[in-house]
Amino acid sequence: MRIAFPERLTRPLTRWLGARLPERFRARSRAGRRFAALLAALAVVAVGLGGYSALGRSAPGVRQQVLSVTGVPEPDGTPVQLDATLYLPRSSTPLPAVVLAHGFGGSKDDEAADALYLAQHGYVALTYSARGFGRSGGLIHLDSPQYEVKDAERMIDLLATLPEVLKDGPGDPRVAFTGPSYGGALSLLVAAYDHRVDAIAPEITWNSLGGSLFGQAATSGQGTSGPGVFKKAWAGDFFGSGSDESDTTGAAPAASGTGTGTGTGTGSASGADNPCGRFAPDVCAAYRATAAGDGTPAPGLMDLLAASSPAGVLNRIDAPTLIVQGEDDSLFGLDQGDANARGIAAHGTPVKVAWYSGGHDAPGTTAETDQLRSLTLAWFDHYLKHQGPVPSTGFSFTKTGTSLSLESGTVSSSTLTAPGYPGLPGGAPARSTRVRLDGPEQTVLAPAGGYPAATTSLPGLGGTLSQLATTTPALGAALAGPADQQAVFTSAPLTATVRDVGAARVALRVTPATPGTTDATLFAKLYDVSPDGSQSVLPNQLVAPVRLTGLTPAGTVISVALPGVVHDFPAGDRLRLVVSTTDAAYQLPQDPRAYRVALAGDSTVTVPLVAANTDDSGSTGVLWAIVAVAGAIVLAAAALLLRRRRPGASVPGTGPGAALDPALAALPVSIAGLGKAYADGFRAVSDLSFTVEAGQVLGLLGPNGAGKTTTLRMLTGLIQPSSGEIRVFGHRIVPGAPVLSRVGAFIEGPGFLPHLSGLDNLTLAWAATGRPEQDADFSAALEIAGLGKDLQRKVRTYSQGMRQRLAVAQAMLGLPDLLILDEPTNGLDPPQIREMRESLRRYAATGRTVVVSSHLLAEVEQTCTHCVVMARGRLLAAGPVAELIGAAASVHIDVDQPERAVALLTKLPGVREARAGSDGSLVVDLDRVRPAEAVRVLVDAGLSVDRIAPRRRLEDVFLDLVHES
Repeated sequence: MRIAFPERLTRPLTRWLGARLPERFRARSRAGRRFAALLAALAVVAVGLGGYSALGRSAPGVRQQVLSVTGVPEPDGTPVQLDATLYLPRSSTPLPAVVLAHGFGGSKDDEAADALYLAQHGYVALTYSARGFGRSGGLIHLDSPQYEVKDAERMIDLLATLPEVLKDGPGDPRVAFTGPSYGGALSLLVAAYDHRVDAIAPEITWNSLGGSLFGQAATSGQGTSGPGVFKKAWAGDFFGSGSDESDTTGAAPAASGTGTGTGTGTGSASGADNPCGRFAPDVCAAYRATAAGDGTPAPGLMDLLAASSPAGVLNRIDAPTLIVQGEDDSLFGLDQGDANARGIAAHGTPVKVAWYSGGHDAPGTTAETDQLRSLTLAWFDHYLKHQGPVPSTGFSFTKTGTSLSLESGTVSSSTLTAPGYPGLPGGAPARSTRVRLDGPEQTVLAPAGGYPAATTSLPGLGGTLSQLATTTPALGAALAGPADQQAVFTSAPLTATVRDVGAARVALRVTPATPGTTDATLFAKLYDVSPDGSQSVLPNQLVAPVRLTGLTPAGTVISVALPGVVHDFPAGDRLRLVVSTTDAAYQLPQDPRAYRVALAGDSTVTVPLVAANTDDSGSTGVLWAIVAVAGAIVLAAAALLLRRRRPGASVPGTGPGAALDPALAALPVSIAGLGKAYADGFRAVSDLSFTVEAGQVLGLLGPNGAGKTTTLRMLTGLIQPSSGEIRVFGHRIVPGAPVLSRVGAFIEGPGFLPHLSGLDNLTLAWAATGRPEQDADFSAALEIAGLGKDLQRKVRTYSQGMRQRLAVAQAMLGLPDLLILDEPTNGLDPPQIREMRESLRRYAATGRTVVVSSHLLAEVEQTCTHCVVMARGRLLAAGPVAELIGAAASVHIDVDQPERAVALLTKLPGVREARAGSDGSLVVDLDRVRPAEAVRVLVDAGLSVDRIAPRRRLEDVFLDLVHES
């Protein structure tokens, strides 16, 4: 693992630490920023001491030697030299060796960090640039057994000559191969062709290169046996990187296999003389003919790709194999790793399978990289060094959304493990569940030239498009393509969460709807649709391409293997199968046509299931170690700074002033002379005083900028006041005051981990308090949330109102004695507002206290028993809502004799004015008299009173008070 020290960890830790230091110690000045940066550096050092090693270009005890190894000559006899580097650990005894092969378009430098890691753990490591790449000569033959595989065997021959390498016999070094993608396929192929290889660990590679570049997800049915849909975007990316001649020549090591010197790597002609760049002529010609045509493979291309594919030689591999495949990979999907695992295990070779969240479309996480590196090391330790127990053949895979990244603040992933890979020796039998889909037969249109087309993935950008489509539903709909190109089949809401681990399957009937059409190109994809239909998630933006030939007007029934994924479809969500006619990443028919698509068989989608447990020793262990170290440093720094204050100085929250005031112990909130001023001179709050008693629901009212949220932040200890004090149950409030454990708060909008469910967020929030689970009273909080089955959905799919209700429920966990809510009804519809109003009243009726801020004055009037009115940081009025309204009450009274009623009430003490309104009703302004007394006078005089209603509401009082201020 390479750590960019300090950019990668110091900067985010500086921000993280700065946000958590007490306000007066935050990094506002240069000195403060230096202090925060120092703490961040200390945190990195502390973590490093806990088990990380920062790897550089050299390390103690490892000697590097640059070599030039003679490869297999080109077909015309041109010699080829391969640029290599040997990593030799300091050892008195021979050591096993590992050859590291790079990915397509890379070079030996890409594997330097892993080579150094292995050398530090007791292996002779050898990296080299494959022919046609880096500073190696030769042309690219796509892992041909006649060229790249024989070059790899030359590397084994070289290792057999080195005294530093352990031998199993003459010319037989103890050796393993590993590498990603292009290097992964080479690892499989060399193990098949050279039995001196003792173990392999191929990563994110192919089983069938032809099947990967010409995707075919139809596994049975008429017209499914031929090549699939040409993956033109990825093929173009391949050809473009291989055609780059920027590094075809230059100084290279000498021809000697073990010596050093200078020479010239053999490349290819450049420019117009050779438009194929560094590709071998046969590879280049086949690609160009295919790309220039309709996507049908050029003659000989499929045979060439088959020769470069492990699929045909898996039965020859007897080296124990660790297969690592990526879940976010539109080039070599999980199906490729699955085929490799099954083909190798079928002949009794030990196989272990591990999936991770990255792939060719996303890098995965640093924690996963470290975990996979350790897994590979353990595999090699046993099979090369014969150390340690037999590695488990358990199956591990990654589920996103189960931990938090300290570096980015985003949700990360964790590893789940099963006893074995389903269907392989030691694994449980494959399990699945069926989900019924509904929808009639539908006609879909394929436009001329395939435009406009859906855009589900682009080379290397599938992960990015997935995030954009998920967070922006409108963009996701646009990427899915025009509606007339899609046949849609949807399930009923799920009654329980379904975890899809692998490739789901579905049966379809496809019928040509355009006369004369005998072939079809389609793309199947399985969406996760939220209960309200507002959001559709296509896991990793993966699609299943289907190409059918020889169609007749009667159509055909096919079985389709959908893309392999790891995805939770939460309870309440729907599965939506979409069959589309276009995808911009593939070659599409040029003529316009139409098809009829319908469900076949039992109209169900079969979803694979795997019973697995979370491996807490993986990514989250590292994360929480970092958090723990950083948190300890924050506390130590704060203690140090406080200790260095001058002797006898008054420290907020310490000394006699912080002692419990017995007279206020029963009072939930007491605020006296509270003020808050900022460094620029702005005063947010000035001389604010009020109290809140048990059982009250107090509304904090004021226009924008009145200081409401600032007051609530001081009340919860998030910021410190400049003057005055706040006491909660008699205890003075300072950041971290123990009495805050009796307070539940929701201030300045909800904040949740978007990739976790609502229930998981609540559970995590309570776990962070360190209090027993039985004290949380989840049932009461869940009743307040009123989310039902939506609690099982990821929060990122929630509407604003749902997030708001979840935030209130989180604040109510543990049924705190004081509940503080900032604008709790934002985003709620009228029925939900009424529910919230009743819940808060019931909560206060138990003797607890509620403080809410709101701009919905009518709701405050109906919900709150008391209110405080603020403007410009100052108190305007405080008291019971009824008294504030009654202090200047005005009522409408419908009577049968308005003129006589005016005469009677004008004489009544406490009536300021009585007059007849334009609608014939009586308008009475009352002062020091209750409306009931006015009604009694009218009735006693023989008048008939039909109706009485308040004319002046809390809104009128509020506006008058603000205007007067």
